[in-house]
Amino acid sequence: MPPRYDDQWIGGRWQPSDAEGRLVVTDPSTELPLATVPAGTPRDADLAVRAAAAAFPAWAATPVRERAALLGRVVAGLERRAPEFAATITAEVGAPTRVALRTQVGLAIGMAAHCVETAAGHVFEERVGHSLVVREAAGVAACVTPWNVPLLLTVQKLLPALAAGCTVVHKPSELTPLHARLLADVFAEADLPPGVVNTVVGTGDILGTALVTHPLVDVVSLTGSTRAGRQVSALGADGIKRIHLELGGKNASLVLPDADLATAVGATVDQVLFNTGQTCLQWSRLLVPRDRQDEAVELAGRIMDGYVTGDPRDPATDLGPLVSAAAHARVTEYVRRGASEGGARLVRGGPGRPEGLSTGYYVRPTVFADVDPLTTIAQEEIFGPVLSVIPYDDEEQAVRIVNGTRYGLHGAVWSGDDARAERVARRFRTGLVDVNGGSFNPAAPFGGFKQSGIGRECGVAGLEAFLETKSLQLPQGSADEVVGPRLRAAGVPDAPAEGAAGRAGDSGEREGAGA
Repeated sequence: MPPRYDDQWIGGRWQPSDAEGRLVVTDPSTELPLATVPAGTPRDADLAVRAAAAAFPAWAATPVRERAALLGRVVAGLERRAPEFAATITAEVGAPTRVALRTQVGLAIGMAAHCVETAAGHVFEERVGHSLVVREAAGVAACVTPWNVPLLLTVQKLLPALAAGCTVVHKPSELTPLHARLLADVFAEADLPPGVVNTVVGTGDILGTALVTHPLVDVVSLTGSTRAGRQVSALGADGIKRIHLELGGKNASLVLPDADLATAVGATVDQVLFNTGQTCLQWSRLLVPRDRQDEAVELAGRIMDGYVTGDPRDPATDLGPLVSAAAHARVTEYVRRGASEGGARLVRGGPGRPEGLSTGYYVRPTVFADVDPLTTIAQEEIFGPVLSVIPYDDEEQAVRIVNGTRYGLHGAVWSGDDARAERVARRFRTGLVDVNGGSFNPAAPFGGFKQSGIGRECGVAGLEAFLETKSLQLPQGSADEVVGPRLRAAGVPDAPAEGAAGRAGDSGEREGAGA
């Protein structure tokens, strides 16, 4: 029998949930249950939020360097338990263990360490004229994280929120909650005060709704689908919540005519296949000059042939399964539509499981050529190992195609001339562009344009997402020296002659003015 968990991490301890329903966590490589967890309830959400609200005043008042030191222990805990996290991510996500350890866990540790360093060196107060501008914790943050790269995307929210002085209620995806239980243990071992971090598991429609609409939640930070972003925005509007959204993408890798085609195509294929295509940063559209499309398609197919799909626990495996039966059905349907819509040529892969893999949510890495940029597979986020090769005739057309979706998260541009690549990258309507293979920078802001999100994560921007700004207007000479000129500049007339205000007050004409 798989383990049965009946509790939620609330107020510094595992507390029993009142949930009657159960959620089954499935190993996507075997389709067998890994564990069951409670289908969290509004009561679970309320207890967690109230625990966070009770812990907030003391945590927000803790000096930044003390908070950073405590979070440094969290980083050490992540490092110490890295193999456990990798094994857990393999089990619940299906990521190959060696990839999970190196990338999913390794990047999470690096992100966490950078976040602590950023907070320790951040300027939280500054003088602006006679004002003291103070940046202070925004309050209780509800952080809703996805299943695809779960530890990294959790750390990317929780560590900045905690470093800023916020307290947190974390809702991981119900598909992959086991890493979050392990992370709660890491926070406990780091001796964070009770209630500073709380973790509750449940579905978005019940538990997520209860968190987003809770009156004591000040900030909501979601990484998820564009559909989920719309729902969270609508739910949070009534309470005027501060909402941060990191959503989907339909990202393009643009190869200019003077680029090294082999380098560009190789990097694009590697990126589109990472995590079996289940990343919002995936370059799922490859734009190439029309006269080089056949060469690009041949290169892409040859590179894909070098990837091994199979058991994610096998060190030889490069690609594991998709996360769930629903994901498998969704990607399969997109592949079928791509083969029948708009004249695209299926040149590699296609619907169905890879040969020899009858169990598990495996799909075949797929390449389409001659893809019309307005067809479904070129417009919608597939979230699987599917590459659409789109030919173009000139740079202007290529840029229009790049920007021709409702998304604007990520992109890449390749050229033999760095200056030209940068010039073209500036025309992308996306929050992040890799220029000639530039690597990810955790100190730089990350987020999307258009329907790819609102707000930024990572670096200083990620920290400030959880801060409010307060201006303290400090004394400077007499009130007339400071206030009088400012009011006059705004068109407010000078005060009446001496005695006039007193007479107005005596006659009762100003009754109720204070309201």
